[in-house]
Amino acid sequence: MSGRVELVPGQGSTVIIMRQEPVDGKLLTVGLVARRSGLTAKALRHYDRVKLLRPAAVDEATGYRLYHRDQVAEARLVGVLRSLDLPLEQVRMAVAAWKAGDTGAVSEVIRRHRAHLDARVTRLRGALHRIDHLLSEGLDGVMPELDTSPTTNSAPGTGSVTDEKLLAAQLFNATWRLLEHQGRTRADDDRMIHTAHASRYHWGQVPGATPAQLARGEWLISRVYATLGRAEPAQHHARRVLDLCQEHGIGDFDLAFAYEALARAHAVAGHSGRAKDYTDQALAAAEDIADSDDRDLVRADLETIPGQPRYW
Repeated sequence: MSGRVELVPGQGSTVIIMRQEPVDGKLLTVGLVARRSGLTAKALRHYDRVKLLRPAAVDEATGYRLYHRDQVAEARLVGVLRSLDLPLEQVRMAVAAWKAGDTGAVSEVIRRHRAHLDARVTRLRGALHRIDHLLSEGLDGVMPELDTSPTTNSAPGTGSVTDEKLLAAQLFNATWRLLEHQGRTRADDDRMIHTAHASRYHWGQVPGATPAQLARGEWLISRVYATLGRAEPAQHHARRVLDLCQEHGIGDFDLAFAYEALARAHAVAGHSGRAKDYTDQALAAAEDIADSDDRDLVRADLETIPGQPRYW
């Protein structure tokens, strides 16, 4: 119920009297702001305590909070931002920018948060894939004897400088670790681009490298550029993945991810229709993947394409 609060002096305290309309037609009760904004009264009290959304007035005796009408929109914005799992400090920055009329800064906060979540999803998806292998192969299958020799997960360049295949794989995995890193800096983004290109270069130097290995190198470059919001190079390298698959008759997992890369790259470019067309082709290709875990991996990856809700 909407209401007005009158503060009436009493004997040694202040008496709160509820009326049908806000005080002077301006101040709203915490309950009314909660109903109009979609937040709970408990949440509003919490945002007051952390100095995110302060009431216009507070009765010193009772602690009763009152808000201006224009704070309803601010409360709604806080609710939307928190629903995105945005940390309080970033919500504070976005709200301050919004109040200053800088919608571009608000969008930038949200874009950075999306990149953070995308890295987390990439890392968690990899963890789920490793869990599936552990459950299917058992502990002995995933816990080999300790070996100090260089592996594909070693730092790039660890091992013989003439072992192009090992270096290509190390660079691929180093790039993937950067994709999974939630706190990437601008320098990390640059390093991620360079390692992805370097991995593809060294695959090209491996005697007898298969077209599938080259396609996976192109796919990684496309994913890096898509993650960084750079549509044109993402599309270019995604197209190279599909070209290699079609030229060499590569199907299964690689073909499905060729279409996934094109769908993602076009989504980044804002081409929602083409993104959906390529997603449909990725789903169709996934039906022919022999390994059920790989099929699920493709479908899960398609769910992370920006701006495209799951429709299948």
